[in-house]
Amino acid sequence: MHVQAAKTVSHILHNCRQSENSYPRSYPPKTLLPFLTPPKTPTLSFRLASAPIKTREPNTNKTKSKVSIQVRLMRFVVTKPSAGAGVAGKARLGALYLGGGGAAPPIETPALVVPTRRGLPSFISRDLLDRLPYPDSLLLHLCPIHFIVCPSTRTIKNIGGVHEMVGLQDHFFIASPGDSVESLPEHGGTNKIGAAFETPSGRRLINPKDYMDIISSTRPNLWASLADEVPAWVTEKRNRLSIDRTLKWLDDCLSLDQEKGASTLGAVVGGPNIEHRKKCATEVSMRNVSGFYLGGFGLGESIEERSALLNAVTNILPEEKIRFVSRLGLPEEVLQGVAAGIDLFDSTYIYHLTLGGFALVFPLDILGEAPEALLRNSSNDYTKINLHATIYRKDTSPIVDKCSCYTCQDHTRAYLNHLLNVHEMLAQILLEIHNTHHYLGFFRSIRRALKQEKFELFRERFMESRRVHLTEAVPYS
Repeated sequence: MHVQAAKTVSHILHNCRQSENSYPRSYPPKTLLPFLTPPKTPTLSFRLASAPIKTREPNTNKTKSKVSIQVRLMRFVVTKPSAGAGVAGKARLGALYLGGGGAAPPIETPALVVPTRRGLPSFISRDLLDRLPYPDSLLLHLCPIHFIVCPSTRTIKNIGGVHEMVGLQDHFFIASPGDSVESLPEHGGTNKIGAAFETPSGRRLINPKDYMDIISSTRPNLWASLADEVPAWVTEKRNRLSIDRTLKWLDDCLSLDQEKGASTLGAVVGGPNIEHRKKCATEVSMRNVSGFYLGGFGLGESIEERSALLNAVTNILPEEKIRFVSRLGLPEEVLQGVAAGIDLFDSTYIYHLTLGGFALVFPLDILGEAPEALLRNSSNDYTKINLHATIYRKDTSPIVDKCSCYTCQDHTRAYLNHLLNVHEMLAQILLEIHNTHHYLGFFRSIRRALKQEKFELFRERFMESRRVHLTEAVPYS
């Protein structure tokens, strides 16, 4: 049949060549169109458990780029100032509003900034984001360094920014340089030209101009300035140099910013030295910025040092502006940051848990349970369980009882154990849904404790239950 069809086409082409001059401008003839027109490629779409598909009308506004920048500016309001006394004296409540009269509700703080890779979580697709708690899941982290290789800044700008590129127009994107997965700050390669980052494509050096090109094309709602983040073990000379570079790069970024600092978070660095941190915080607070990015944490400092450093910085920063910290993602670290007056937390804790096959299981209603009830857990770890373990092979219970996430409502520990052991990618999808849902619930519990003015009790109970499990895990000599 195929041979006969080929001969027919060859015969028609031969006749056409002989009488080519007799054909009008509409050549080739209609008899060839069925053979020459390529078939239409079918469009495939995937959904999990009949998740609703949202559609939107195309925007025909010719001034789309200008409007999108104006309506996506964010406004922060402190709804309950810090009490100013006790262990949790600096903890406070706030709210983030999307400017321009949008329909998105305000996001209460302290809040988790959900980690993403180029605008979407590592394993959760766009269609499944609706299964996360609303509106807590609207706050997404964006790392500009991820866009160094692809897609190009021109492509992103032509699309209309990262909101249009990933189809999340109602979400809030907060950008900061570097993360703990694909863009690790490398102080050894940083120089006066720009900051160095270790990426999957090798070490990359980015200067303020290139950084601002990415910011202007992706158009995040808030973005942190480029910073020279150094670990705790560098020399004092190198630490002072990082402050000078960070302040210079902040001025360079502000000079290139079309919004003149309306959505800029000034980076505060200084390593483990309290005086250097105070100096940098004082200088940055004098700039025209809308908030502050506390950089350089989670790079080797001890828990005791971190608490003193956070308090030293927040004592200087203005109360009315938002504070954002990166790489403090463990529950204990989050509680430490909230007590120091931090509003937003960016962390890859969820990603690392999901990648390792772990699920969060610690109770969220800590104030409503008796202290001894918090210690009753089926695992040796108070916060998480390893679903790779064979003890979950026949466990037909959900990951967490009474959890309202999609994973716990429809799947069991045994099913996730099976998916992990056969290396099925659905395991990471279901785990990230649960871990993100659970950790967002942890931040809701923190805000509830702050509203009830019981944050000190909340933190004390959580740390005590965690300390007991750590003590039990240490063998006696």
